[in-house]
Amino acid sequence: MIASLPRPAWLKAATVLYVTAFLIFLFVPLVIVGVFAFNDANYPAPPWRGFTLDWFTGSAATGRVGLFHDPDLLGSVWTSVTVAVWVTLLSVIVGTANSFLMERYKFPGKQVLSVLMLTPLVIPGVILGISILSFSSRVAELADDVFGLDLDFLRPGLPLVVLGQFSYIATIATLMISARLKRFDTTLEEAALNLGASHFAVLRTITLPYLRPALIGSAAISFLMSFENFNTTLMLVGSDSPLTVMMYGRMREGASPVLNAVSLFLMLASAGLALTLMRGGSRSQAAK
Repeated sequence: MIASLPRPAWLKAATVLYVTAFLIFLFVPLVIVGVFAFNDANYPAPPWRGFTLDWFTGSAATGRVGLFHDPDLLGSVWTSVTVAVWVTLLSVIVGTANSFLMERYKFPGKQVLSVLMLTPLVIPGVILGISILSFSSRVAELADDVFGLDLDFLRPGLPLVVLGQFSYIATIATLMISARLKRFDTTLEEAALNLGASHFAVLRTITLPYLRPALIGSAAISFLMSFENFNTTLMLVGSDSPLTVMMYGRMREGASPVLNAVSLFLMLASAGLALTLMRGGSRSQAAK
């Protein structure tokens, strides 16, 4: 429907109701989690018992160990950040290389490779994790039996978690960067080369600045997807548990408002990251 044409009253009302219902469905659970992170009760659900900061700042002396005095939770947050940083670096670098390969070169089997690159996105995370674990464990055992090599990075642990998450997040980074590269005017590169610029100089001064929004966006998506991943991570984790696995274990032991505090902290951090990237994107567009 053309936006400038008048719409019937029932359609306007239906649109308002739909948008309202969608926003309620999306945000009310988040608001409830955030509010009850401050509830003065030993359970993370209604009714409201009063305001407290114990679930953030409480210590063993108060009988309530809050988020900022819980070394296991803080360690799991750092573990998730470490994994996410490595996954982001690998995904952006490999995604950029894949984008140039798929958009700039022609070779036999290109279409087949394009389809195969999308395969990890349609495989359930649990199946993907089990497959990677089975394959890597078998390779590690074979290397140990035949060559006497101890390939610890192929056994359950953080290196395997990084490889497992990278196996499908790199595909998402590739798609995002390829979409941007596809719209690039290659005559700009040709003109720079004709004027005597080297291929590296063209890449550094023309191509990569044009790809900067896609690189930043793919990095942000890669980081957040890695940080919140659970299914694949659960299958590959070792003794150092990332935050999602740690929270799952805590939930099995018994829900606590500390988990609400962790959730609120992550929501605020994600919102801050998104706002920072939006501001950076706006500045980049203004500079152009």
